[in-house]
Amino acid sequence: MMFMFLSQFMHAPTGSHLKLAFRVLKYLKGCPGKGICINKGMNNFALTTYVDSNWGKNLLARKSIIGFCIYLGDTLISWKSKKQSTISRSSAEAEYRAMAATTCELVWILKVLNESKAENLVPIKLFCDNSPAIQISANPV
Repeated sequence: MMFMFLSQFMHAPTGSHLKLAFRVLKYLKGCPGKGICINKGMNNFALTTYVDSNWGKNLLARKSIIGFCIYLGDTLISWKSKKQSTISRSSAEAEYRAMAATTCELVWILKVLNESKAENLVPIKLFCDNSPAIQISANPV
């Protein structure tokens, strides 16, 4: 989340942004060996997705920040944290937009995996912690 915050000020950074960037680099330097582990003999090819949104938490633009993680079995294969392009009127709307953005990523990943001859990838579990957004997405209308 800190990298996304810093990237907003790439073209006009201030001294406080530079100080924060050094703090992030110092943290990364102290964490060697941390990374993503991909298991060679993976048996489980189930796609699982976790989605979340922070409604209006960006104090500068009042836009929501969405984030998702997509797992293939136990391996993290895709993740994203991004400020939404529009302002949501409620937390349910922000969460629903996050699920829609995640679904677009899942469609792309499914196409890539299908071209790689992977089978039995659907249904995909998509976890969201906002009850109204879940109800909206379950409505077939």
